[in-house]
Amino acid sequence: CTLDSEVALRVGGDFFFDPQPGDSPVNLVLIAGGVGINPLFSILLHIADLHGYQEGKGNRHKLGTAKLYYSAKTTSELLFKKNILGLMKAFPGKITCCFHVTQQCSQICKELQPHVTGK
Repeated sequence: CTLDSEVALRVGGDFFFDPQPGDSPVNLVLIAGGVGINPLFSILLHIADLHGYQEGKGNRHKLGTAKLYYSAKTTSELLFKKNILGLMKAFPGKITCCFHVTQQCSQICKELQPHVTGK
C-alpha cells in the first residue's frame, strides 16, 4: 500500500479467498498472530495452488501478490514456518512473509534471519 491507499480489513469470523477467473488481480496483505495463522496458511496454500496451476496450464486467474505478516513470541512458536519459507522459495516475489518475534532471547536460525524482525 501507499499513502492514502484504500484497504479493506476483516478481523475474525469466517473468511476465505476465492478469486474467480476473470476477476481483477488483488494484492493481499495477511496479518496473523500465534495460532491465528491457521486460516491464513490455508489461503496461502490456495494462492500457491493457483500460481502453480497458472504457470503449468495457463488458467484465466489473474493473481496479484500475497504478503504475510506473522508474529509470535519466539520462532519456535511460528507455526508452518518451514512450509511458508518453501512457498516463498517456490513463488519468489509472488508470496512473501515477514515474521516478527516479541520475546526471543536466543539466536535466530540462519534460514529465518532474513525474514525476522523483533527481539
